[in-house]
Amino acid sequence: MLSQTSEYALRIMVILAQQKTDSFLRGEEIAKGTKVPEAYLAKILQSLNRAGLVRAQKGIGGGYAMNLPASQISLFDIINAVDPFTRIKKCPLGIAGHETLCPLHKKLDTAYADFQKIFENCHLSDLLQNRDQPVLCPHKKT
Repeated sequence: MLSQTSEYALRIMVILAQQKTDSFLRGEEIAKGTKVPEAYLAKILQSLNRAGLVRAQKGIGGGYAMNLPASQISLFDIINAVDPFTRIKKCPLGIAGHETLCPLHKKLDTAYADFQKIFENCHLSDLLQNRDQPVLCPHKKT
């Protein structure tokens, strides 16, 4: 249900949320910790920056850092920043005369609404609370 871009963005934000306040990570450090290809990472970070979730600092000691506390950033905010979420408001097939959603599209929209609600109510800080297990899936050793 989540795009690869959304998955990458969530991983990036988790890595940044684990850093000390006002601590910047360079792109290559983020790429290494998340296994996101560096070229793709730059595009995702731009989207997260435009959404106000991260900030960038150039120069020595620069990189990327959280722009808000982890408790103020929902998983939905992150997903929506890189892969704008849309609900089904009208017939996605564009069929004339479909004033209301058919049962299939109504059921899909209900699932989208549930997805949105769950991810709006889960914040980055929620993911960092259980220190008994890694926050991100461990990487396979190659």
